Amino acid sequence: MKRMLVAAAVAALTLSAVAAAPPARDYPAAPDFTLSDQDGHATSLAAYRGKIVVLEWTNYECPFVQHHAAAGTMRKLEEKYRGQGVVWLAINSTGHASRESDRDWIAQNKLPYPILEDFEGRVGHAYGAKTTPHMFIVDPQGRLVYAGAIDDDRRLAGSPKVNYVDVALGELVAGKPLTVENNEPYGCSVKYRDAAASPAAERAASPQPRM
Repeated sequence: MKRMLVAAAVAALTLSAVAAAPPARDYPAAPDFTLSDQDGHATSLAAYRGKIVVLEWTNYECPFVQHHAAAGTMRKLEEKYRGQGVVWLAINSTGHASRESDRDWIAQNKLPYPILEDFEGRVGHAYGAKTTPHMFIVDPQGRLVYAGAIDDDRRLAGSPKVNYVDVALGELVAGKPLTVENNEPYGCSVKYRDAAASPAAERAASPQPRM
């Protein structure tokens, strides 16, 4: 009888602990894709299952992208987390871009990661990419856990207080829950092939940088 009471008490405590535990975050699955890089090599998101993947929407014509390239924002983060199970992929959904221009941009800025061709915009639309840059993070289970800005320096004053991607990667690598999962990105509008935009419309898409 005593053993039965003890077992019942343990079971009750276990049920209480389970009930008190916060529910696991139900992140959506990141849309899979296979795209060619600047050298014509095919790259698929599924190939990186088990790793953290950062997706950076880019366009070398955009002054916001140019600013971050000059500051080394993305390059330094890629280098910081490269040995910690993090893969960095840039995606160019600019309708009039070319493989040669992507290759030149990589060489000019010594980027250690590829730029994937999405000139038809299929992957950009699947992710809802709105600006360059627009950042997404996929966790090792293939779930989309972050979508938003690279940092809070929306006017490119050169003194960001929070680099959202750095914070999120640090938390993921440490096995901690994310403190910020999404926010509004800033930058130039993505120049999709099926939605031509004028230079004026591009500049109006976000606060102007201080160059």
